[in-house]
Amino acid sequence: MCRLRYNAPMIPYIKNNLANILTVSRLLLLPVIILLFFLEEHWGGIAVWLALLVYIGAAITDFLDGYIARKFNQITPFGTFLDPISDKVFVSTLLILLIAFDRIDGLWLFLPILIFAREFLISGLREFLGPKDIKVPVTFLAKWKTAIQMLSLGFLIIGPYAPYALEIGLIFLSVATLLTIITGLSYYVAAKIHLHDENHIDAGKEKS
Repeated sequence: MCRLRYNAPMIPYIKNNLANILTVSRLLLLPVIILLFFLEEHWGGIAVWLALLVYIGAAITDFLDGYIARKFNQITPFGTFLDPISDKVFVSTLLILLIAFDRIDGLWLFLPILIFAREFLISGLREFLGPKDIKVPVTFLAKWKTAIQMLSLGFLIIGPYAPYALEIGLIFLSVATLLTIITGLSYYVAAKIHLHDENHIDAGKEKS
């Protein structure tokens, strides 16, 4: 009985809401990809190709959940909260996984470091501006960044098992990182005026 009562508030946000189901499924597919990477030692290329297929399915949900939410009016507070978190957890985990399995090494490690730094910056800006009811909108360039980044991860996953896949993946990741820096700076410039709002800073100190 307690278990049903605990889960009940979550059910309306997921049940009969395909957009939210897709968002949650993206996170649920992550352990499958991780497991397949570790099975590479035993299964060889088969495990990696399967990991790529699962990744493609997960990447498709990243496009579909937002589209379905807007198209069929399935936008919910839960989905608005979870979707960006799901994207960040998904991409961050894969980047760490690719580093651990030597798809990204040497000087190329600066690419994921810059990507992580940008994500921390944007998350910090959103947290800072949230109490002021100021939103940091997603730009068209940021959407291109996400698309190229997802494409790069696919090539890097299959890297050792397809001709030039690793090289292509690193080139795409370099482009995505460049766009990451550009969009990060544009977000900072847009929020700069609010960062120097002394009234907000004083109010924050009083609350603390």
